Amino acid sequence: MSVEQLPPCQPIYMSSTLKFIKRFGIGFLVVAGLTAMGAIAPRFMKSADVVKHLTHTMALGSLSVTVTENGAVESSNNKEIKCLVQGGSTVLWVIETGTLVNSGDELVRLDQSKIEDKILQQRIVYETALANKITAESDVAVAEISITEYLEGSYKESRSLVEKEIFEAEQSLRKTELAYDSAIRLAAKGVLKSLQLEGEKFAVDSAKKDLELKKTKLESLERYSKEKMMQQLRSTLRAAQAKLASFEASLELEKTRLDREKQQLANCVIRADTAGMVIFPSMAAWKDTPDITEGAVVREQQTLLVIPDVSKMQVKVGIHESKVDRLKVGMPAKVQLQDLVLEGEVSEIAEVTRPAGWWTGNLVKYDTKIAIKPHPGLKPGMSAVVDVVLATHENVLTIPVASIVESKDGFTCWVETLQGVQQRVLQLGDTNDEFSVVQDGLAEGDQIILNPLAFVKEAQALAIQPTNRSDEKTASGNTKAESNKKELSQASNRK
Repeated sequence: MSVEQLPPCQPIYMSSTLKFIKRFGIGFLVVAGLTAMGAIAPRFMKSADVVKHLTHTMALGSLSVTVTENGAVESSNNKEIKCLVQGGSTVLWVIETGTLVNSGDELVRLDQSKIEDKILQQRIVYETALANKITAESDVAVAEISITEYLEGSYKESRSLVEKEIFEAEQSLRKTELAYDSAIRLAAKGVLKSLQLEGEKFAVDSAKKDLELKKTKLESLERYSKEKMMQQLRSTLRAAQAKLASFEASLELEKTRLDREKQQLANCVIRADTAGMVIFPSMAAWKDTPDITEGAVVREQQTLLVIPDVSKMQVKVGIHESKVDRLKVGMPAKVQLQDLVLEGEVSEIAEVTRPAGWWTGNLVKYDTKIAIKPHPGLKPGMSAVVDVVLATHENVLTIPVASIVESKDGFTCWVETLQGVQQRVLQLGDTNDEFSVVQDGLAEGDQIILNPLAFVKEAQALAIQPTNRSDEKTASGNTKAESNKKELSQASNRK
């Protein structure tokens, strides 16, 4: 009977003990490390309090004072495409913005139905006026012929008849006179009685009266009947002529109206009279007209499209009222586009400010135009950042604006010297919101403490004191007291 030899047994509690020892050792090391760090941390923290001041060395240099504003590229010479349809119309079709067109290309098509109806009605009125004119011309011609007819016909005929009657009356008078003379001789011989002689004498008197009547009739025809008839005929002619003039004016008026309606019909199809790129007026910074779409109702003289002249480009910006007095026409400017920087100059400054309101942040700005030279790739509507150089100072001492604190004594700064930090009162000149020109109070080589509100307790105490210049603008363009308080608050937060 064999007995197997078992491997030596190890107590189970030994493995758990080793695990405990390992964990305890690691924990001890962690605690020891934290204790050591806690012991030396105050030393590091104490040394951190000893921070050397950030300084700026005063030196002669140049300073450019600029004003920076955002603007948009536009053309200084734009061909505006307007609606010329009287009373407005409805857009049936419009070309897409940004399309390159040639002269004569169709741009906009407006509704023509109402205008076509007006043309039809006006044509009827025009034809009626034409018929009236033709009738009046005929009346004038008839009146003129009537005058000629009377002078050359009726009058001569009447005059000849009267003259014939006078001739006959003269013949009759001569006969009666001969008979009366014969009766006198016969009565003297006793052949005729006195009664018969009186009868012959009465016949002579009757013939004379008849002759006088005929002559009076001729004189009346010459002096009165002729003039009367001529006056009537001339009046008829003048009336016909006046009527003709009236119908001619009416016809001209109706023709003008018809031509106007035809022109309105032609205006419904708007074509380009010059080559270029077509854009909507809303892309031009000077226009607030909404973009037109198919079906939109447009008014007369409304700008529908714009064809800018890309050979005459400019940038329009708004300059704040605090800087506009320093602007002059001809000042140089730098125009920065996406991947391009162009040189330009101020070409125009508005005399009247643009309207300010809540939509503009109540900022009062004056429109200023910056002329730039033609460059490939320039398109209207491109955004641009414009820097206008207001002034350039050479060989001047400049100090960072962050080093200046305003006090009741004026503008001050702190200089680091061998004897310690010293306060200096400054006389400042022009500024570009980053640096200011120092006219007096500092010398070349002085070490100026940057941001004294964060490191100099005297500056902190001075900043919260009231000043006499709280209403004046500082070199940075803001109220200095507010700037100091803000910087003091930021310094406290950093600590």
